Amino acid sequence: MSVVLGDKEFFPSVGQIKYEGRDSDNPFAFKWYDENRVVAGKTMKEWLRFSGCYWHTFCGQGHDPFGPGPQRFEWNNPSDAKSRATAKMDAAFEFFTKMNLPYYCFHDVDLIDEEDSSVEEFGKKLDFITDYAKQKQDASGVKLLWGTSNLFTNPRYMNGAGTNPHFPTLARAGAQLKLAIDATIKLNGENYVFWGGREGYVSLLNTNMKQELDNLAAWLHTAKDYARKQGFTGNFFIEPKPMEPTKHQYDFDTATVAGFLNKYGLQDDFKVNIEVNHATLANHTFQHELQVAADNNLLGSIDANRGDYQNAWDTDQFPNNVNEAVEAMLVFVEAGGLQGGGVNFDAKTRRESTDMEDIFLGHIGGMDTFARGLIIADEILTKSRYKELRAQRYETFQSGKGKDFTEGKISLEELAEIGAAVGEPEQMSGKQELFENIVNQYI
Repeated sequence: MSVVLGDKEFFPSVGQIKYEGRDSDNPFAFKWYDENRVVAGKTMKEWLRFSGCYWHTFCGQGHDPFGPGPQRFEWNNPSDAKSRATAKMDAAFEFFTKMNLPYYCFHDVDLIDEEDSSVEEFGKKLDFITDYAKQKQDASGVKLLWGTSNLFTNPRYMNGAGTNPHFPTLARAGAQLKLAIDATIKLNGENYVFWGGREGYVSLLNTNMKQELDNLAAWLHTAKDYARKQGFTGNFFIEPKPMEPTKHQYDFDTATVAGFLNKYGLQDDFKVNIEVNHATLANHTFQHELQVAADNNLLGSIDANRGDYQNAWDTDQFPNNVNEAVEAMLVFVEAGGLQGGGVNFDAKTRRESTDMEDIFLGHIGGMDTFARGLIIADEILTKSRYKELRAQRYETFQSGKGKDFTEGKISLEELAEIGAAVGEPEQMSGKQELFENIVNQYI
């Protein structure tokens, strides 16, 4: 991939990021991510399908509830929305190509400022910037992994979008949703994501939960049907999150989403986009959410980041915990990877990291963490007794009466007779420490 520059080079101190191996002392080089290295029959590039995220990387400036951000981005300097949008896109594609990222993703208002525009005015703005994005994609070879619509930041969506109790507001959100789907299709986006930032409730006292869930299902069916009519063949993803900004969000976790999709007949078109930090906010591990998704044929895409274990908030830090990455990649590899999506970095540099090169360092570390986890997970699965030991815990279900039970051939009366004849069953150790030691051995 050649570097794509606009009229100005925004990151002149950083060149093309290349793989140099774990012994390299170059902070601007991959130590583990070698995109052409074959792991379990596929290249790393095919397994991970890394994607740069527009919002944190190019829109956020490190602000927090106590003050504005200290980060200064030159692409935000122009006074008019179109000039800011093109400058930001020049910076983005310079970054994507220097990082060798094959994909990117965005919210509609990340691309160009809405600025209280009417639907018609915002549609014209999106047409302008997506024309420019198409030129950038053609020049660079970078593809759109997925698009989505920000239906949670504007105050009009304080009570949600697809679950809003006020139909005119829901309809206004539908107009913005249509524009975002159109933009995604125009740019040959491979998927479309729904993150219900305010699709939930703050108090049940004023909430008709059944009405809101029914409306959300109708909202998703409407969007899906429209996109299919326009020729969109990709996946729709829902991104689970338990809370924040609402007290309780309807897409609480992957199991909740699976039940919702099956109840409302959406399971054939929708999968999940799992965020690491959202998993931990739901008091799950990342690998738990991956396993639930894989077991329900819903493993679509990943938002790669981490939270702070001492802070019950969505801190969106870059992933750096190799042990956690390995345990997650064990599930990932056994599931055969993702269905349509990729690994996108919904992560941001820390508020105090104000050098432009810090954006590169965060992504390099995150990509290396996932790559290293992938390599180690494959070695555990192919070289150790991990799978054999796990299977041994369930071997009594592989034959005889145990197998008959799993196949639905034993009634409760028969089960009771067998249980009475067994008497006190022998104690079986779970060997958790052994499994943990195997993981650490290969790290």
